[in-house]
Amino acid sequence: MKTKLNKISSVLKSCRSNTTISSAAIVAILSAPTISAQENPANEELEVIQVSGIRSALSSALFEKRESTNLIEVIQATDIGKLPDQNLAEVLENVTGIQITRTAGVGTGVQIRGTNANRTEINGVSTVGSGTGRSGINFEDVSAGIIAAVEVIKAPEAKTIEGSVGGTINLRTIRPLQLGETLATLRVQGENSSLSTDGGLQPRLSGTYGDNWDTDSGRFGVVISASYAEQEATAFRPRTDRDNSVASDSGAASAQSFHFLPIQFFVQDYDNYESETINIASSFEWAPNDNTKFYFDAIINDQERREESSRIQASGVSDLINVSIPTEFETVNFGTIDGQDLGSIQAAVRGVIPVEDGDADPNLRFSGDTNSRLTKSEIFRIGGEWQGNNLKVKVEASSSSSDTTTPSFNTTLNFINPNVTSNDSNENGTPFEYDLTGGAMAFGIASGEANAPTSAQLLDPANVVLRDVAIGNSSAENSEDAFRMDFNYYLDTFVTSVDFGYRYSKTTSIQDTVTNSVGLRNMSDSPSGDLFAELLVPGPTNFNEADGRELYVRDYLQLNPELVASDPDGALAIIQAAIETIGGSVAIDAPTSSSDGFFDISEETNALYAQANFEQGIFRGNFGLRYLETEVNSIGNSTTTDADGNDLVSQVTTTGSYDFLLPRLNLVADISDDLVVRAGWGKDIRRPDFDDLSTSFTFSTSPNPAVAIGNPNLVPEEVTSFDLSAEWYFAEASVLSVGIFHKKRSDLHVTQQEDPFEDSETGYRDVTDPCEGGGIFNPIADINVFGPDTGVGVCVPFSTTINDSGETTQKGIEIAVQYDLSGFEDDLGWASGFGAIVNYTKQEFSGGEAFDTATSRANDIFALTTGIEDINVTRVQGLTDLSENAYNFTLYYEKYGLSARARYTWREAYRSEDFGSTTSFPWGFPVVQEDRGQLNASVSYDVNEQLNLGIEGVNLTESDITQSCVNEGGLLCYQGLTERRITLGASYRF
Repeated sequence: MKTKLNKISSVLKSCRSNTTISSAAIVAILSAPTISAQENPANEELEVIQVSGIRSALSSALFEKRESTNLIEVIQATDIGKLPDQNLAEVLENVTGIQITRTAGVGTGVQIRGTNANRTEINGVSTVGSGTGRSGINFEDVSAGIIAAVEVIKAPEAKTIEGSVGGTINLRTIRPLQLGETLATLRVQGENSSLSTDGGLQPRLSGTYGDNWDTDSGRFGVVISASYAEQEATAFRPRTDRDNSVASDSGAASAQSFHFLPIQFFVQDYDNYESETINIASSFEWAPNDNTKFYFDAIINDQERREESSRIQASGVSDLINVSIPTEFETVNFGTIDGQDLGSIQAAVRGVIPVEDGDADPNLRFSGDTNSRLTKSEIFRIGGEWQGNNLKVKVEASSSSSDTTTPSFNTTLNFINPNVTSNDSNENGTPFEYDLTGGAMAFGIASGEANAPTSAQLLDPANVVLRDVAIGNSSAENSEDAFRMDFNYYLDTFVTSVDFGYRYSKTTSIQDTVTNSVGLRNMSDSPSGDLFAELLVPGPTNFNEADGRELYVRDYLQLNPELVASDPDGALAIIQAAIETIGGSVAIDAPTSSSDGFFDISEETNALYAQANFEQGIFRGNFGLRYLETEVNSIGNSTTTDADGNDLVSQVTTTGSYDFLLPRLNLVADISDDLVVRAGWGKDIRRPDFDDLSTSFTFSTSPNPAVAIGNPNLVPEEVTSFDLSAEWYFAEASVLSVGIFHKKRSDLHVTQQEDPFEDSETGYRDVTDPCEGGGIFNPIADINVFGPDTGVGVCVPFSTTINDSGETTQKGIEIAVQYDLSGFEDDLGWASGFGAIVNYTKQEFSGGEAFDTATSRANDIFALTTGIEDINVTRVQGLTDLSENAYNFTLYYEKYGLSARARYTWREAYRSEDFGSTTSFPWGFPVVQEDRGQLNASVSYDVNEQLNLGIEGVNLTESDITQSCVNEGGLLCYQGLTERRITLGASYRF
C-alpha cells in the first residue's frame, strides 16, 4: 500500500499547488485491491491528497489506466461535478476509439470501436433504457454534474458482466467514506442556443454535499448530488429526393438529350426539442468496524423531453417529372457497390415545378409533430463488504428501472390554393421552385407563377383542411433486478488472489403501443381550418437563420404544439366538432392500446465466474471463465379474423433458453518504469433488442415508413476480441499509447428491408393485399402518388432483424498522445501551462453475408447509368455509425487560476439510419453521413479558492451535417443545419 501511495504522491507533484484534503477524483484508484491482504490491512488509515483542475484530472486518470490489469480508459472530473463537457456522450468523445452521434446537435448515441452494441453501468450496476435497446440508460437523461468519473472497459475480465461488443461504460459517483473533509459545492449556469426562437438562457443548477462522521456505532458517510437542467435543441433539416428518372428517349416533355434525375419530393424539417431533467444521486455508507462496510445508493433521473417540430412537404411532385423542365443540372457519380461500377447521371438542381393540368399536384402540406418522451429512471443498490485476513466477501442486490410514456399529437394540414380553378379536392396544386446549387437544398413557393399563393393566403385558416391526425400515449416499462455475491481470496504465490462469484438477474421489457391514426382523404370529411382556428398558429419563420438562405417556405400554419401537448383531449374535441359541423362521417377517437403493438418479454440469467489474478516479475494480469444460462419468456398477441372479418386476438407465449461459456484473459508487462505492454483476449455475447424479438407491429398513415416486424428466432451474437497495446509514460502527466484490436463476430444482428415493387412508368405500387411484388400491405396508409386513385391501403416497405449467416470482422488501431508542459516551468514560464491531447482511430469492418437491395425505382436508374437492362444492385451490409477514420485534438492551458480547453473532433463519413422523419431509404440503402468536424471550447477562472467563473461553447463553427444517398460523395439528399450552444456559469465550493 505504501508503494501505491508513493506512486500517487509522485503523480500529483506535477499538479497545481492549491490543494484540498481528500476527494473523489482518485478514490477509484484505491478501490480495487492489487496486492495481497497481508500488505493491505483493513485498518490502515489513508489520507489522499486531491488537487483540482484539468492537469490533476488527467494525471489521476492516467494513473488509474496504468495500474489496471485490463484495458480501460478513464475520464476524471476536473472538480466535483465538472467533467470536460456538459453532455455525457460528448464527454466520451474525448476517448480514443469512441465516436458519437447527435440529435439536433446534442450528443445522444455512443459508438465504441464502431459499434452501438455496448453496455452502460452506474457504479457497476446495470442500467436499462427508455426504449427497447440493450445499451442502457440514455446519456441525455443523466447530467454530467452528478458524475465524478467515467470508465470505459475495452477488454473485459471474467467478472465483467456480459452483453457488450465494443465496451462497457461505467459512470461513477462519489463514495462518502473516502472524503477527508466536508464537501459542499454549488454550480449555476445558463445555456443559449443560437437557433432557438425563445431566446434567453436555459437554466442549469447542480450541487453536491458530502461528509462522514465517527460515532460509537462506527463511521457513517453520506453524499447527495442533485442537478436540474433545461435545454432547447433546434436543427433545420431540408431533404430532397431525386430517386426517379427521365430517360433521354422517353418522349416526355421534360426529356433532355441525356438521362437525368428529376425532383421526386421536398421536405423542410424544423426540429425542436425542449427537455427538463432532474437528477439525484445519493450514497450512504456505514463501517461499523475496520473490516466491515455497508452501503446504499439511490440514483433517480426524471426527464421530460418534448418535441415541437414542424415539417413542410411538397408532395405529389413526382407527378410532374415528365412536365417540369429543370434549368440546371449537376453530374452525380454513384461510384461502385461491391465491385459494380454504377456510373454517373445528370440530376436536376434548379427549376420550377408548375401545377399540373387539373390543379391536383404538387401539394403543399403542413405537419406538426408534438411527440414527447417522459422518462423516470431509478437505480438502487444495497450491499455489504467484509474483509478478513485472506478473504473478502461482497454481497449486493440492485434494481434498475425505466418507465416511459410517449404522448404524441401529430397532424398534417393540406393547403388548399385559392388561386387554382378546382376547389373540390383536398389536393389543390401549389407551384414550387428549387435551387440545390452549392449544397443548399433550398425550395420554396414559386412566387413568380400566376397562381402562386400570397403570404396572407398561406396564413389564412380558411385555406387549409385537416388531412391526418395521429395521437398516442404509448408506454414502456423496462427493469432489471439483480443479486450478486463476489469473493476474493488472497494467496502468497504468483497467483496473488482468486476471484469467484455468482450473479442472478431478471430483465423485463413491457411495451404497450397506444395509438390512433386517422386519414381524412375526402373533402366531405376534412374540416376547414377556420372551424378549428383556435388551435392554429403560424409556424416558426427562422428556417434561414442557420445558413442565410433566401429560398424557403416562410409562411405556414400548424396546430399550436404547446396547446395540443398540454390539453390533447380538448384539442381532439375541437377537431371532432369541426368534422361534425361539415357532416363528416369520420370519428377521431382517443388512442387505444394496439393488440398488435404489445409485448411482455422477460429473461432470467444465472452467471458464475472464476478468475485468477497473478503477478510474477514484470508480468501481472488475470485469466478466468464466465458461464451464463438464460431463459427467455415472451408474451405477445396474435391477431386473426373470423368468418365475418372481425379481429380475433389471442395471447401467445413462447419460451427459449441458451447458455455460453466465456473465457477471458488479460496480461500486462511492466517492461520498464515508463513502458507498459498489454494483451487481452476474451469472448462476449450481445443479446437481441427486445423489439427485435417481438412479432408485434403497428402501421402508419404514411406510405413511406417501413413497418418494423420482430423476429422471435433471433439468437445472441457472439464476439471474440483480441487487444494488444503499448503505453509509454514518457513525462509527468504524459503518455503515448498505440493499440490494435480485432473482433470476430458471428450471428450478427442485421436489418433487412423489403421494398414494394413500383412500376417504372407510373410509379404505382400494389394497392391490394397480399403484396406479391414485395413489402407488406398497410390498410391505413395513404395511397398518395402510388396508385391511380386516392384512398388508403397500399403496399409499403417492411423491415426485420436477422442473424447474419456469415462471420464479420472488426479491426482497428488506436493512437493516443497526451503531453503536458508543466515540468518545464523554469524554462517556459507562463507557457508551461499548455498541454495537448491527440486521439486517432482507424477501424474496418468486413465479412458477412446479409445484404441490402436497391429499390425497383433505383434499379431502373442504375439500368440507365450502366446499360445493364435487368440490373439488380445489392450491397453486403456494413455496420451503421462506423467511421473508418476519426480523430480529436485538445489543446488546454492551466495556470494562474485560468483553465482553458479547446477540442476539435472529426469523423469520416459513415452509414446512418437517421434519415429525418422517415425510417425508409429511397434507394434501398442506408444514407451516408459525410465527413464532419466540430469545435468545442471552454474557459474558466478561479476568482479565489471558492469561486470559479466559466464559459463553454459547443459547435462554435456551426458545422453542418450533410447526407448522401447510395455512396459517399454521391447524390446529396439531406442536410442538418445545427446550432451553436453557449453556456455561462459560476461554481462555488463552500
